[in-house]
Amino acid sequence: MLRIHFTDGDLARVHLAREPDPVWETLLSLNQLTAPRRGLPVFAHWRRTARAKLAEERLAGPVRMLAALAPASAGYWPDFMTPDASADGMEAALEELHATPRPRLRRELDRLAETHPLPPWAHGLARGDRTTTEEVATAFRLVHRTIVTPDWAGTARTTEADRALRTRILRDCGVHGLLDSFRPLMVWRPPVLHVRYPEDRDLHLHGRGVRLIPSHFCWHMPIALADPALPQVLAYPVAHPPAGAPAVTRDRRPEALATLIGRTRARVLAALDATATTGELARRLGISAPSASEHVAALREVDLAHSRRVGSQVIHTLTPLGSALLSGDLPPHRPST
Repeated sequence: MLRIHFTDGDLARVHLAREPDPVWETLLSLNQLTAPRRGLPVFAHWRRTARAKLAEERLAGPVRMLAALAPASAGYWPDFMTPDASADGMEAALEELHATPRPRLRRELDRLAETHPLPPWAHGLARGDRTTTEEVATAFRLVHRTIVTPDWAGTARTTEADRALRTRILRDCGVHGLLDSFRPLMVWRPPVLHVRYPEDRDLHLHGRGVRLIPSHFCWHMPIALADPALPQVLAYPVAHPPAGAPAVTRDRRPEALATLIGRTRARVLAALDATATTGELARRLGISAPSASEHVAALREVDLAHSRRVGSQVIHTLTPLGSALLSGDLPPHRPST
């Protein structure tokens, strides 16, 4: 269990990442390829495609390099692999990686070596060798470009659906409501956030706050930095639709959507582009609350909408599949294998 201790100053500095983090998504996606367990079904198609692309581009070397520094089976990653500057994009993160002080490189790699043997080239990295550091940076760029960038829109939809829900909760219930909305992954017992974690430790934020990072490829439990002195982040898994999207055309028009699912239901789907309670939907569309509830339930049954109880309210939002259907940006049909 990880216990994160908040002061009033920390609560004022809790914020959600504005977009998927390219560094975290790269490392966590690589974990989905290299983890010593059966692959998760939700990533099955992506995994097949990613492996084919890596083989086509002959990127086994960069994959091994990143996997050696952030092993899927490890309970620890060197924090220099996930720089705080990743909030501003991959290149900003790699610039910070280049600037990592040598003592910190050595200290963090020595800690990793206690449980995972390091390849010979890692000793050059620990000495701050610029050539080795640039090879790590290049590996990040190549792997990210090959297995993450091609479906970046899908990653953004999945994380944005979670972000929309959390933003709504923050607006209506404040930061206490936001921190309480992560059950059962995390349990908020003010002033401590209890996080399901493989390591038992306490983390005191000391007024620095925390950046919450919804992650497409994170799974099972959140991930925090190991060094309590660094600016703190918490990457956490988001909900995924349980099945692949059906085939549709990309030139969908609102009238066609109304014909497909009904005019009122199509209006409800469009209204959920902004999160809403049942009452808000009813007022927004000029329908009764029972009718709004019935339509949301139907959309929820086919994974187009998601509902979550927060206190006395139930908040509805689009799932990634619902958002994609609304925009007409669904992926092409994939034959079953």
